[in-house]
Amino acid sequence: MSTDTYNIAVIGAGGKMGMRVSNNLVKTAHTVSYVENSPAGRERTLDAGRELTGLADAVKDADIVVLAVPDLALQSVTAEAVPLMKSGAIALTLDPAAAYAGLLTKREDVVQAVAHPCHPSIFLQRTTPEEYADTFGGIAAPQDAIAAVESDDPAAKAIVEATVRAIYAPVIDVHWVTVKQLAQLEPTLVETIACMVGALLKESLDEAVNTMGVPEAAARSILLGHTQVALANGLRGDNPFSEACLIAMDYGRESIVKEDWKKIFQDDELDKNLARMLHLDRIER
Repeated sequence: MSTDTYNIAVIGAGGKMGMRVSNNLVKTAHTVSYVENSPAGRERTLDAGRELTGLADAVKDADIVVLAVPDLALQSVTAEAVPLMKSGAIALTLDPAAAYAGLLTKREDVVQAVAHPCHPSIFLQRTTPEEYADTFGGIAAPQDAIAAVESDDPAAKAIVEATVRAIYAPVIDVHWVTVKQLAQLEPTLVETIACMVGALLKESLDEAVNTMGVPEAAARSILLGHTQVALANGLRGDNPFSEACLIAMDYGRESIVKEDWKKIFQDDELDKNLARMLHLDRIER
């Protein structure tokens, strides 16, 4: 793990993700410049005791520029920032959608990178109240991170890893993939599937309470406990599902899940998904 320090610029420092990464960077020895255009974001940054810097001044000497802005803003922000960056610098986005879709301004001498937090595992051994409370990560509960760097230069990879470990701290491991693989993980695996299932569980809880008339405390307790068992058995193989449970699971799959659902892992389906997320007619590559 590198102990070197770098010049880091955070664009969008006063937004939701920008505040999270800035709160962690201020604890490091890195030299950090904070850029924010919105009045509310500027106020949040100043209230946190951080100085604001103009975009041009922040990025011109930065070793890495952290683009903590929404996907829909990345095209215009990179069009402004990338031409001003020094040769060999790194433009780091925090979500792969715009990078995979080819929406980012590029330069041959500026490295493109993407990194995304895994969030603390449901199986993480937590030992303090702060770790229990930190379900998102980046505060107290350790998490992994996924990163992609479009460069074979080990120095660039080292800068990205050091930055990733700082902005998502505390970090256990950084896993390296391609930009496309990161897009396949986020959104397909974790948003299209896992987050959708989480929302479906909440809808199911509401149905049990509002339609079936089960007391909410009873429905919530049995759902939360069985969700942990289901994930432990399904993802870790802790205990086998009972024969009766397997029958009920088959009924659920037949009633709820489409037979061709795995098509979402195909490239053309990924393109459709990202085009919808980015408000595009299609992904052009």
